[in-house]
Amino acid sequence: MEIKSLLDANNAAIVMRQHLKPVEGDHAVVFPPTFAEIGYNIDEFRDADGRVAKNVCLMDSVGSQANRTEPIFKNDRYAELVPHITITVKKNDGTAETVDVLDAGHRIADGVARFSDLSEKIEDAFQQAKKGNAVHLAKLSPTSLVFGCWDSRSTGVKLPRIVRSTIRALDVNKLTRSAAYMAATNFQEAEGFGAQEVQELEAASEKKEAKASTLGLANALANQNPGGVLLDENSELLREAVLSLSALRRLAGDSEEATASLRAYILGLALVAFTAPQDTFLRMGCELTPDPEKPATWEVVRNDGTRTDFTVTHDDALAFALEAARDFGVGESLTATFDPAAAKKALKDAKDKKDKKKATRKGK
Repeated sequence: MEIKSLLDANNAAIVMRQHLKPVEGDHAVVFPPTFAEIGYNIDEFRDADGRVAKNVCLMDSVGSQANRTEPIFKNDRYAELVPHITITVKKNDGTAETVDVLDAGHRIADGVARFSDLSEKIEDAFQQAKKGNAVHLAKLSPTSLVFGCWDSRSTGVKLPRIVRSTIRALDVNKLTRSAAYMAATNFQEAEGFGAQEVQELEAASEKKEAKASTLGLANALANQNPGGVLLDENSELLREAVLSLSALRRLAGDSEEATASLRAYILGLALVAFTAPQDTFLRMGCELTPDPEKPATWEVVRNDGTRTDFTVTHDDALAFALEAARDFGVGESLTATFDPAAAKKALKDAKDKKDKKKATRKGK
């Protein structure tokens, strides 16, 4: 199947399923991400008797996968495919930090970009997208179309992800771990520590306030902390990725020619991202590689539900993307400066709006 034929109206999506394996091999302990209040995100499914029949553990979320993949467009091999926007944030101490929008979590809708001196250009691009013309946004920040973004702070434009992927582990065994830190010496006996200091040190440790152990001045014990998940013979590690051709076809320009050029350009970027080699290091204790004994499966899913095997190499995807980028015309790379006054005004306006709502509710 030719790449360009993927844009045919009868195609719904490309779906890829890839089995993964920890670098440690079978029956390994791997560490999922931890989330506030819940720890590991593990969903349990029970049988008719109320016993846990299976579980699903999130190893890498849609957002995390996107944020790992998008920065590849900073690499020399792919850099000419997209415009590059960098924003300088000046610090109180006289230093400055430079942020590449490819590293920003919310892409072109991120606060660092929205409250910069590019705000008018960004606003115009979103307004055009709201009217159905995505060309301006593709010239400014095409990866915001590939990986999706939501301009929640202004226009409300919400762009769905064309490329999305997740990594999940099936049927895992949750573990806990304990740890102990033993101080190199009894610092309470050290010269210069009087009786009062010793008492304060002991009290701080007991109350877990300004713990002496955080300074390495006392022993520390940690019990029943998350200790990863154990994979056994029933476990699976699976990366599932979707390139939504239906979402891609929602993008349009102001003419048939502009629409065709736009869609081919975004398809090229999406295929490059979709086929790019994945970073094996997700976090400490979680390094995952493809399972060579279970090759990935690729399918084109049509609107009627029929499926066809599909193969495209990363090199072929890149060649198509380069040609499509030349035809579309990659937007201009830009530099900008973060505007703290605009950010402070937005914060004040949000607070005033919230206070007004509270006052209205009280009045009722």
